[in-house]
Amino acid sequence: MAYHPVPVTHVGLTVTDIRAATEWYTKAFGCRHIIGPLHVRHNGSHIGEVFKGIFGERFEEGYVSHLATANGVGIELFEFVTPKSEAVDDNFRYWKTGVFHFCLVDPDVEGLARRIAEMGGKQRSKVWTLFEGEPFKAVYCEDPWGNLIEIYSHSTELMYANRSATAARAE
Repeated sequence: MAYHPVPVTHVGLTVTDIRAATEWYTKAFGCRHIIGPLHVRHNGSHIGEVFKGIFGERFEEGYVSHLATANGVGIELFEFVTPKSEAVDDNFRYWKTGVFHFCLVDPDVEGLARRIAEMGGKQRSKVWTLFEGEPFKAVYCEDPWGNLIEIYSHSTELMYANRSATAARAE
C-alpha cells in the first residue's frame, strides 16, 4: 500500500473565554466563524456522550467554536466549565512531547506579530530570517490565552522544498 500525505483539518485550542477567543481569532486572522460557541453538557444528549467519551470522566460541561482559515484548515476553540479551563504557568515547554505551537502564514510577518500584540497577545521572539540572503521569515507569538502561534512568511513547502539537508545545520 502506497503512502500518501494526509491533510490537516483543524487545530484544537483551550481558552478561558470562548466568546472573546472566537472574536479575537476572527478579527486577528480573518478566520471565518463557522459555528459556536456551542454549549455542550453531559446530560444524556448524543453530543454530551461524545464529549464525555473523548474527554473522560472529569468532563461535564463546556463550549466549542469552529473557525476556518483561508485554506480551510480549522481552528477549534474549547472552553471547559467542568473541569474549568485554566491558564498554564509555563506555556513554552518545547522540550516536552506534544504539540507546543501551530503555524500560520502571512507575507507581512512583522505586521501580523504587531497586530497580535496590539490585540492583547504577545510577540515572543524577534522576527528571524531563516536562511541568510533569502526572504523566508518566522516569529513566535501567543494569543491572549497563552496558545503559541508561529508566523511564517511563506508556506512550509516553499521554505524547505528542494533544500539540501545541510542548509539549516548549525555545525
